[in-house]
Amino acid sequence: MRVLIGCEESGVVRDEFLARGHDAWSNDIIPARNGGPHLQMDVFDAIKFHGPWDLIILHPPCTALCVSGNRTYGWGKPKHPERLGAIYWTTKLWYVATAAAPKVILENPVGVIWKHIGQPQYIQPWMFGHMETKKTGLLLHNLEPLKATNTVFLQMTQLPKAQRNRIHYMSPGPNRARDRSQTYTGIAQALGAQYG
Repeated sequence: MRVLIGCEESGVVRDEFLARGHDAWSNDIIPARNGGPHLQMDVFDAIKFHGPWDLIILHPPCTALCVSGNRTYGWGKPKHPERLGAIYWTTKLWYVATAAAPKVILENPVGVIWKHIGQPQYIQPWMFGHMETKKTGLLLHNLEPLKATNTVFLQMTQLPKAQRNRIHYMSPGPNRARDRSQTYTGIAQALGAQYG
């Protein structure tokens, strides 16, 4: 298959599809962190000019969309216009991708985008072998729900709260946004195995 992983600079998901013999490309406006097949450009251009694609997996920026940002991006807050712009951009991205490829996934945390494009399947890292929580939505177009591969919920609950909620408590720093948005390897492996 030809697979586009839109808005991914880490290459984690792309590499899982490559390992299974697919023609997989990551895409972002910044360079790929680990090299590999990467389209450094706007995601709309990658969809339009480098297809056709059999599967598109999208990881649009979530900062303005997630409910954890309501204090800053909510109604009447200083950055609410940025949230409206993010909703418009992400909604457009969903419809462009579903028109361009037979199978599409859009990933984002709990947020405001879902009431505009559809209800997602929610997954957690602990469903895929990671001793952490980070509720994430997957909106699926022409795909079955992603199945858990290694549930470690009971073991995870024995860990200190700060450890199992590592993403939530991540310290500020220059790579915080990048590191918080990277796909867990167990989830990437499940995507590659089940949809590849």
